[in-house]
Amino acid sequence: MSEHHDRFPNEAGTFFIDGPAGRIEVAVDLPEPECALDVVAIICHPLPVEGGTMHNKVVTITERALRELGAKTVRFNFRGVGESEGEFDEGRGETLDLLAVAEWVQKVLPNHALWLAGFSFGAYISLLGARHLPVRQMISIAPPAGRWDFSAVLVPECPWLVIQGEDDDIVDPNEVYRWIDDLAEKPQLVKMPETGHFFHRRLMDLRGAIKNGVRKNLPAPSDAD
Repeated sequence: MSEHHDRFPNEAGTFFIDGPAGRIEVAVDLPEPECALDVVAIICHPLPVEGGTMHNKVVTITERALRELGAKTVRFNFRGVGESEGEFDEGRGETLDLLAVAEWVQKVLPNHALWLAGFSFGAYISLLGARHLPVRQMISIAPPAGRWDFSAVLVPECPWLVIQGEDDDIVDPNEVYRWIDDLAEKPQLVKMPETGHFFHRRLMDLRGAIKNGVRKNLPAPSDAD
């Protein structure tokens, strides 16, 4: 566990940054140099009080999909999870945690496009945080409409991909579809049949859905090294 406060790491690893409730545990992964783009994706994990961490399989397959497209990726543990300090705060503090991570990312990679992704509770937090950030691509996996108060969620002003399992046993798919139907600006919605909340046996399909859904919004490769 190393300290990287003033620069983005040049190798994959886990370290701490300062957050509003103490230190935040952050994990960075890097794309292969030949496909690296000026994109950094922050990925938010599911509900802490139900065992959600940045090592969740949906979070890590999302990370892998985006890294394979050329993005640098940043995962982090919300307050009170893993080595992150603090305690669960019903979404308010977790949004501040995300904003602290995003502030650090923007400081160390000011010329990169910021992408934001989240799974379940993490999708809710990333949507709350997006209204304060210059997000260029939004990815919401099983956003928990009907379980959390989505009245404060604003439609992101960027391309937005929503992926929902049709057999989700935790987030009611019909609540998600109803929420999207009521939005003035609708996201690109991918419905995955015979798929539960945690995408068991469907993680490779999820990886493909993410890559297919966002590939067209990747920036062109830069000529600079």
